[in-house]
Amino acid sequence: MRTPGRSVVVLLAAAMVACAPSDPPAPAEKRPVESSRPTGAAVPPSPTADAPRVVILGDSLTAGLGLDRAQSFPSLLQARLDREGYNYQVVNAGVSGDTSAGGLRRLDWALEGNVRVLVVELGANDGLRGLPVAGMKKNLAEIITRAQARGITVILAGMEAPPNYGQQYTQEFRNAFSELAAEHKVALIPFLLEGVAGLRGMNQGDGIHPNSEGARIVENTIWRTLEPVLEAPADR
Repeated sequence: MRTPGRSVVVLLAAAMVACAPSDPPAPAEKRPVESSRPTGAAVPPSPTADAPRVVILGDSLTAGLGLDRAQSFPSLLQARLDREGYNYQVVNAGVSGDTSAGGLRRLDWALEGNVRVLVVELGANDGLRGLPVAGMKKNLAEIITRAQARGITVILAGMEAPPNYGQQYTQEFRNAFSELAAEHKVALIPFLLEGVAGLRGMNQGDGIHPNSEGARIVENTIWRTLEPVLEAPADR
């Protein structure tokens, strides 16, 4: 895979700084229950409580910050699944500002129900804050192993760190995702924002969150890795 150029990563870093919350999130035990959960699923709940689910555990990129719900990439994935005849419910478990630690804290909620696939889209905010890569890897590894222990197929989405913290940190951050994928034998999306990051026409005014066109690119990127792990429709 082509590694994003330095100019793209610099733009990514500047935009992330501009969009970052001014205060770190409160510890999980002090947050209201509602704030540790996404505002809702990407689509209305299935009438069948046991419907197989694809859960996307992520941050503002997954939550679709700045977009109508129907324009977020989880909703676009649901629409494609429906068109293709797949019987899956996509759950948008994205919370803006979340780090890998935040995702781990709400993992049990995210894995409620008949979850078949977990897409892990976390780490961008760890990189923004310069959090230790070892800590991020530990959090992501626990998310993966706990999901796998339930028989859930895991897809890991790679991210890039801004260059503020030096070349060594940036390289260690990038390598963390491929190392985790190899260690835990999970499918890897090398860079979630490939074809989107740093491109003005694919992002909102903040320069980091995809616009509706960028969200379609992200949806296509995920679909290429997601479709092979899904149970084929009965009529195929």
